Amino acid sequence: MSISDTDTERHPAALHAARGGELLSMGDAAGAQACFQQALLLDPDNAFALLNLAWMREQEGALVDALALYLRALAHMPDDAHLLQNLGALLLRMRRIDEAEKIQRRVLALAPELPSAWSTLGALQASLQRETQAEHCYRRAMELDPTYANARYNLAYLLLRQGRLAEGWHMLEARPQPSAFGGYFRFPRWQGEPLAGKSLLICPEAGMGDMLLLCRYVPLLRELGAGSVSLLCHAPLKALLRTVPGIDEVMAIGEAVAEHGRDYWVALLSIPGLYGTVLETIPSNVPYVHADSHAVAAWAARLPPAPLRVGLAWKGNPAFENDGERSLAALDTLAPLGAVAGVQFVSLQKGAGEDDTSASLALAGGGAALGDMADTAALIANLDLVISVDTAVAHLAGALGTPCWLLLPHYRPDWRWLAGRCDSPWYPAMRLFHQPSPGGWAPLVAHLAERLMHWRKEMLRPGIDA
Repeated sequence: MSISDTDTERHPAALHAARGGELLSMGDAAGAQACFQQALLLDPDNAFALLNLAWMREQEGALVDALALYLRALAHMPDDAHLLQNLGALLLRMRRIDEAEKIQRRVLALAPELPSAWSTLGALQASLQRETQAEHCYRRAMELDPTYANARYNLAYLLLRQGRLAEGWHMLEARPQPSAFGGYFRFPRWQGEPLAGKSLLICPEAGMGDMLLLCRYVPLLRELGAGSVSLLCHAPLKALLRTVPGIDEVMAIGEAVAEHGRDYWVALLSIPGLYGTVLETIPSNVPYVHADSHAVAAWAARLPPAPLRVGLAWKGNPAFENDGERSLAALDTLAPLGAVAGVQFVSLQKGAGEDDTSASLALAGGGAALGDMADTAALIANLDLVISVDTAVAHLAGALGTPCWLLLPHYRPDWRWLAGRCDSPWYPAMRLFHQPSPGGWAPLVAHLAERLMHWRKEMLRPGIDA
């Protein structure tokens, strides 16, 4: 929406709105917001201010406020495809699926050649697990604009989830690239060149779970001839990842890293594709991280004696985009597990939720008692089973080879767990439990309690070494 010089001269509100747009483009969010709010004080119907302020409120997480502002703007710009796209994306984020779909189809009716409209509709279809329709939308967007990165990235999620890994890894390269690494290091990014005798630095992407999942490639890269492999990782992982076979150096994010002195750097999520991983060749060289024996013994002395110990992790990082779906509202959601006798439950929760309590579940360990992920690994080494939502604890249990029952949401489960499976080729000791419907944890937890009862009986049978 353009504002002419004449408009700003005649309408002070338009002047404030235009200044807000300038400040927003310069990265001054506070200044921009003040200008937009001033514009609306002078003219409550200023659509430019409404649209931009709605977007800003959405980025802050104030979704209800953002929706109200978008709807006010829509009254003045009913056929603006950009506004409608933003509104549809917000409605999807708020899980108002039917409304979101109607809005996205309205966008396509107005702008059928708009690649972003097809990609956004594809994302909505994928969230409903209408994967054939979603793929059609993504590929239509790519037909309209072969360089459109969002459609390729969205398609990557779908392909990887379906186990179509070769094309999935290729499409994943359209993700927002870790350009900061390329701008910092004075040695090239590894693109699959021979590694014989070369030094390689693996750079982190996404969360700790991704690093735990993919650090398994370190010994494989050494088998390709790499002379040395170094890791840059999240600080809580530093001590643990020193135990990965073949690793030469582990550095934490924030530590000084030389910009010279190595042959290649590589982005973590690029490694499986460069290695040529397909579904049948997913490396399952578990365990590939190891707990410190002294720390394991220290935890053994601190835990109460019990015939069986089961670790629980019920929340992930609240900053994760799908955390509202993957995390449990509270520990008490798992209360039915407390009916299983002969089991000592152990908290693996660190950070969000670590102070949760439940009258039905008496927990040992966890919370402030846990240090870094090496400490969590030592605690897990004392357990017979881990039950976890989709967070780094589940990846840690899998990487250690500890049996793990993973609770997965119905809405947008991560691609790493693949579609239609109850096992994981990434982690042989892991079993997947899928939420039967969006937001419906209670039926799954009831089923989990039944399975846990059978597991306990099996583990305590004479002749079984628990």
